[in-house]
Amino acid sequence: MKKRLLHISLLIVFLFIIGMDADAQCSMCKAVAESATDEHGNHVSGGINAGIVYMMGVPYLLLGILAMVFFRDKIKSFIQDFRSIH
Repeated sequence: MKKRLLHISLLIVFLFIIGMDADAQCSMCKAVAESATDEHGNHVSGGINAGIVYMMGVPYLLLGILAMVFFRDKIKSFIQDFRSIH
């Protein structure tokens, strides 16, 4: 019991340490993105924002494909039932 409590407390401390590092990196990236310009004076933050949106969308796309693979039979039967009603 004591060993399990020690593992859980170490895990919680570890997660808090990781969270603090991630928060610090976000502010650093924001400062660099706000001050960065290319050779023509254009801000590069638009490209960074597009990259963030791309990275955010990929996991949802993969989860959607995974759900389609695993629930393919249920989706087919639902569509057939829906067509037979109408």
